[in-house]
Amino acid sequence: MTQEAHVTQGPLTTEAGAPLADNQNSETAGVGGPVLVQDQALLEKLAHFNRERIPERVVHARGAGAYGTFTVTRDVSRWTRAAFLSEVGKRTETFLRFSTVAGNLGSADAVRDPRGFALKFYTEEGNYDLVGNNTPVFFIKDAIKFPDFIHTQKRDPYTGSQEADNVWDFWGLSPESTHQVTWLFGDRGIPATLRHMNGYGSHTYQWNNAVGEVFWVKYHFKTDQGIENLTTDEANRLSGVDPDSHQRDLREAIERGDFPSWTVQVQIMSEADAATYRFNPFDLTKVWPHADYPPIEIGRLELNRNPENIFAEVEQSVFSPAHFVPGIGPSPDKMLQGRLFAYGDAHRYRVGINADHLPVNRPRATEARTHGRDGHLYDGRHGGAKNYEPNSFGGPSQAGAPLWRQTPVAGYTGNHEAPVHAEDDDFRQAGDLYRLMSQDEQGRLVDNLAQFIAKVSRDEIAERAVDNFRRADDEFGKRLESAVRALRG
Repeated sequence: MTQEAHVTQGPLTTEAGAPLADNQNSETAGVGGPVLVQDQALLEKLAHFNRERIPERVVHARGAGAYGTFTVTRDVSRWTRAAFLSEVGKRTETFLRFSTVAGNLGSADAVRDPRGFALKFYTEEGNYDLVGNNTPVFFIKDAIKFPDFIHTQKRDPYTGSQEADNVWDFWGLSPESTHQVTWLFGDRGIPATLRHMNGYGSHTYQWNNAVGEVFWVKYHFKTDQGIENLTTDEANRLSGVDPDSHQRDLREAIERGDFPSWTVQVQIMSEADAATYRFNPFDLTKVWPHADYPPIEIGRLELNRNPENIFAEVEQSVFSPAHFVPGIGPSPDKMLQGRLFAYGDAHRYRVGINADHLPVNRPRATEARTHGRDGHLYDGRHGGAKNYEPNSFGGPSQAGAPLWRQTPVAGYTGNHEAPVHAEDDDFRQAGDLYRLMSQDEQGRLVDNLAQFIAKVSRDEIAERAVDNFRRADDEFGKRLESAVRALRG
């Protein structure tokens, strides 16, 4: 039976067979509002996706990690009431897991792929997880498209290999990916080591201060070691000679006392600015230009201790963007809204319902006081204490104070696209990034893209992919078109 024989006709449906009205936009409370739990198509896709592979992570399977400390270097109390950020000099223990996105657990480190940058702060108010990447943007802006995107990066169900057709067909049909693809195929697409790359929170988050004022923030972790990258040829050779190159480099650097560090910065936008900013500030495919919102240094992150057991501390570590502390919260970013559910759900399936009881995941300065009991990995810590609330036996009760300020919403529920701002398009920032590059950097970017696009089987897929870059910058598109045509013959 051929691959084409598996093609089915008719509308896309849910697992129950009901027609799926909108597979591009998750359901929100009005235009620009938060995502709704009643969007069962979104939850069904994410929950199904989380359960497609066992036991390794569905994405970010290949990883390395280390413990460290975060030290506050600037007073930020005017913007947030988070206790771990409350005073200059305050130190918080951390655990950072680096990863590649698409490869499996046995894949090589030196590949062209975004790197996960997942950071756990063991604060006095509970764990705060900042789950980002080494790029400030991403391929898509709505979580309902995430399973489809990752399916294109993973092994094809017919061939068992990653297929250029799948990758470029999806990217070409999803023009919002143009900015991130330009990042990925540029010089920073293959870091020389984990120590020589930046990290980013990527999403926009809410900070709120003691008097209830709201600010929107983006996190930047600037490597103090300097940016160093590999060319495609260097990476190909290194992957064959030492597939564990990045993990080895990180471990050995810490063993010899050469502790890697990052300067931590934030961009801060007022609540009022967000409503009228020239593009949607909650769009994960866009950066905030530094000229508009200059990064402000707030701290320093240092990694200074290796894990004793990779499985127990790296593979069983879990991170969730839903792990907030007082003074920090989510934004209406639709990708972030989906991840608030998906990450915790994935960990409960992959590691177990009590994954947070494991030492690497357990809060340090405060005990987790919940009424959850039993299940895989349960250690009996609650003894015979009552497991409901309210109760008359001295059990923990609700705090009453929310961690972040709630976001006002209005409008009809529905599958809304994001609100439109004056400069909301999918190509402007990709073109800006291209024009920032030197001639040599542009040449390598075009060559990297052309080598991959040339592998597709259909001319229309290649033409659509090239057209997205032409819309970002005309010269970019012309150079790429010529390079692809030369390779395809």
